[in-house]
Amino acid sequence: MKKPIVLFVFLLCGLSTFAQKYISDQSRVHFYSSAPVEDIEAINDQAKSAIDLSNGGFAFSVPSNQFQFKKSLMQEHFNESYMESEKYPKATFTGKVKNWVLFEGEREVMASGDLTIHGVTKYVEVPAKLNIQNDQLIVDSVFPVALAEYKIKIPKALFYNIADTVEVTVHFEYKPLTK
Repeated sequence: MKKPIVLFVFLLCGLSTFAQKYISDQSRVHFYSSAPVEDIEAINDQAKSAIDLSNGGFAFSVPSNQFQFKKSLMQEHFNESYMESEKYPKATFTGKVKNWVLFEGEREVMASGDLTIHGVTKYVEVPAKLNIQNDQLIVDSVFPVALAEYKIKIPKALFYNIADTVEVTVHFEYKPLTK
């Protein structure tokens, strides 16, 4: 089993106290590529995530083949040619909120950890907004992903169709994990 999956399972199941563990019951991962010929965007509502408020541990997993595009041909090319979704079925992040302090309300934070896309893992630091109110937790983040860093190859003929860097937006809504 790969390291990000093991860490995700550990975060979900292997911790002894449940009161401060949250799992997402609603998620949205959106990516946007702005290029001279056309803009490309897709939405995925099938991501899973967990966060541990006792220590700021955070993980998410996004099934690559669940991104929905406006054009079916774009979706086919995305899964077969770029993401190779059969070979790399998930993108994952495992990490922590830096300088974690338990709080209530809204706060800008920085999450750091390992982002794995297309079989390549890179350490990243991304800004996020956490909003904690009673038993509700919402996490929002927008960050860039450079395709070449994750060995996602764009043919030279499509240079003007697909940006080198895409903007990724994540939105997770959590509920407390119960036994």
